[in-house]
Amino acid sequence: MTLDELLNALFPAGHKTQVGAEGILSGTGSYAIGKTAAVVGVVDKTPLGTNGALALAGHVLEVIRQSPKQPIVILLDGHSQRMRRRDEMLGLNEYLAHLTKCFILAGLQGHRTVGVLFGQIAAGAFIATGLVQDVLFAVPGGDPLVMDLPSIAKVTKLPQEKLEALAKNTPVFAPGLPYAPPIGSIAEIWDSGDLAARLAATLEGPAGAPDHRDKVGLERKGRLKAAEIAQRVEREAISAYV
Repeated sequence: MTLDELLNALFPAGHKTQVGAEGILSGTGSYAIGKTAAVVGVVDKTPLGTNGALALAGHVLEVIRQSPKQPIVILLDGHSQRMRRRDEMLGLNEYLAHLTKCFILAGLQGHRTVGVLFGQIAAGAFIATGLVQDVLFAVPGGDPLVMDLPSIAKVTKLPQEKLEALAKNTPVFAPGLPYAPPIGSIAEIWDSGDLAARLAATLEGPAGAPDHRDKVGLERKGRLKAAEIAQRVEREAISAYV
């Protein structure tokens, strides 16, 4: 699905968007009578570098300043964070952290944030744009990836063949769209039905919703330990200050 096809499917009543430098999408879309959402994103398979992260954060902050509690839809068809010396030397991790905080601030200020993945997004760029949203959906063609198996093999020093075997039964190790819903990272794959109606219903949900993806992963049997460990950390953190 192309960007234009997705925009028309999500906002059949109309939208005004543009793609600027670094593949950064901005604009608005009408999702119901008299209701407009801010539309931002990373598109055209563009890696997210310092310039792009700063520009995207700027659009989010502008929505917070100019349009109180307006829902924000982020569309994703990018790549990973930009792998070049300039961005790393400038502290790309801090730019991505800033972007993440801007989305969190939007939620705290009453903006419902909803992501729709229609292409690839990976690694730190995935965390700062997709996983930080109140809820993340995907359409066919979406390709989420935190780390591919060759990279995991290098980091863990485990043979790639072993990781490939684990991936067959453990969604955490398996890259690709079919394995994202079982671990809770993607709420649902929108592969049929009225996308506009689905989006409109989702945008009416609560802003800054608590992150229950660990519980969702447990219910779907894709992540069996995350919820238990999170609860233990919370209990021990609280007991340390009681």
